[in-house]
Amino acid sequence: MKYSIGTVISIKKIGEGIFDLRVAEPGIARDAEPGQFVCLYSDDGAHLLPRPISICERDEESVRLVFRIAGYGTKEFSEKKPGDTVRILGPIGNPYPAFTSNVIVVGGGIGIPPMLYLARKCKEAGLKVTTVLGYRDKNTFLDEEFKAYGDVIIATDNGDLGVHGTVVDAIREKDLDVSLVCACGPMPMLKGLSKYVLEKGGRCYVSLEERMACGVGACLGCITKTKQVDGHSHVKNQRICTEGPVFDASELDW
Repeated sequence: MKYSIGTVISIKKIGEGIFDLRVAEPGIARDAEPGQFVCLYSDDGAHLLPRPISICERDEESVRLVFRIAGYGTKEFSEKKPGDTVRILGPIGNPYPAFTSNVIVVGGGIGIPPMLYLARKCKEAGLKVTTVLGYRDKNTFLDEEFKAYGDVIIATDNGDLGVHGTVVDAIREKDLDVSLVCACGPMPMLKGLSKYVLEKGGRCYVSLEERMACGVGACLGCITKTKQVDGHSHVKNQRICTEGPVFDASELDW
């Protein structure tokens, strides 16, 4: 984990309130793994806490961050210009483990961006990747980029594109093999998906989305209930920013 000053390479709007930001910071970029995130800091001294943003992609020199405007900090980042600087800490958290079998990659809402890097990494490892993406409606983003790594199935809440329903509905309808599933998205989606996968005897790894304060494990502000006692807090929970954000779903107490 490294704290530094990154330089904005590009910023563009790719959806309603959704922005694609590329930041040059070679030290962070070269260490980043699928499932990890960075913290960006506001230039306004009145807003001290950083904003956690998942890593969508990386190369040797930069990280790609796709985020939705959710408040003051993310609005500020969306207004950055090429050449501007941004304070950045990362990469943070535990990534998805390395896999040796074919995988279903699932993303919902703003949990979709970090799954692009995972799909790419699995494809590069020679694995078959099937991606299932959940949106509210036909106003999608990033779905075309996933097609470079395998088949893509889309589910929409209102049914105007792809399967009408949830990502679990899409998996059922397409009768997909859920031996190994990796996902990121809203908590209700992750709970329903992990329940389905575990009941089918598969393995499910989830990246949890949660509001964070410090982002480095000091404040205990982002916790999730687990089946085992955590050695840090001595209760049955773990810090999403430190022990996560990626967890084996079978270890969570949902």
